[in-house]
Amino acid sequence: MKIAVIGIGLIGGSLARDIRLIWDQAEIIGLDAHAGHVEQAIELGLVNREGKWEEIPQMDMVIVSVPVDKALTVVPQVLDLVNENTLVLDVGSTKQPLCEAVQHHPNRRNFLATHPIAGTEFSGPNAALQGLFEGKTNIICEVEKTAFGLQERAMELFRKLGMRIRYMDPQSHDKHIAYVSHLSHISSFMLGKTVIEKEQDERDIFDMAGSGFESTVRLAKSSPDMWTPIFGQNKVNVLATLEEYIRNLSRFRELLEADQYEALYQEMQHTNRIKEILNGIKK
Repeated sequence: MKIAVIGIGLIGGSLARDIRLIWDQAEIIGLDAHAGHVEQAIELGLVNREGKWEEIPQMDMVIVSVPVDKALTVVPQVLDLVNENTLVLDVGSTKQPLCEAVQHHPNRRNFLATHPIAGTEFSGPNAALQGLFEGKTNIICEVEKTAFGLQERAMELFRKLGMRIRYMDPQSHDKHIAYVSHLSHISSFMLGKTVIEKEQDERDIFDMAGSGFESTVRLAKSSPDMWTPIFGQNKVNVLATLEEYIRNLSRFRELLEADQYEALYQEMQHTNRIKEILNGIKK
């Protein structure tokens, strides 16, 4: 099997690493806007060699793992080149803009829109992890628009990666992911910004930051190159989540100002249900 990975960062690199274990005879080529990323990927054993766009028609599978704004150009370019048996996957965090961009492409049947809910705050080939996708959910959009045989190839890969599959339309995906992913990144970035602005002594931040702060601000280490386009593409949904989030913050402040500690307690106790939801407990 011949596979091309376009964009060899955390997700693309982790996929390449696991695919080499799943299909040990596969030849994986890497393409990236940063030449240094390809070199690192080769050194790390993620890909066999650097690829060329002229090789795309020969591929059995093309994985596009680039920032979501770049994907709007890259995916159609890939679809222009593929043969009828090439499966093209993207792994971006927004789905509606891309699905709309390729909806009338002659080779739309070759494309499967996916979003593996997996990752860390790190980026680049060095961030690639073996087993990153084990037990994680993979959101698939508009599966009915992908050729059945290519769907089967994708599902075989996802099963071997140990992923759970969830089907969703692009609009619903972008709405829900704004709450459970995009908002948490904004919160983390702004918490980090607040602390940096108010705590001028970096040593104080290092010495006094507990595990709660560290886990909450972890996402603030994520790449702005990746997240700025995501916020831009999902602007309407992100603004709606921010409005609700700010309303809840304002409510908390009002209760605290009014010394309404019982009401604060009730707010926090009600929110404790999140641990049951995340543990898969239904009551």
